[in-house]
Amino acid sequence: MKIITLHTRINPDQLYNHLQKLNPLFMEQRQFDIAFNIEKSGDAIEISQPELYPGDILYKIEIDGSNLNITRSEHYVDDVNSLTVESILNDLFNDLSNKQGTDLLLEG
Repeated sequence: MKIITLHTRINPDQLYNHLQKLNPLFMEQRQFDIAFNIEKSGDAIEISQPELYPGDILYKIEIDGSNLNITRSEHYVDDVNSLTVESILNDLFNDLSNKQGTDLLLEG
């Protein structure tokens, strides 16, 4: 799990709406026509791509105050698509932090 702080509070709807930028940014960076499913599941956001990664959620993001608890599938940590998604997510989280940047609190 990875925990980062945004230095600001957001709600699941704000996070979900902001993460809609993932697919266009992915297509721009990787130049591949792969679309990821971004779904709200209660207060969590889940990112998957069942055609390439059947049966697995690649990322599950849960809001805990001003922190984001991010769980990623252990099966695809070295996959280039997953690494690209993680890089884009980090940039999107920085956007949400209102120019304060994010801090990595835990990674493991």
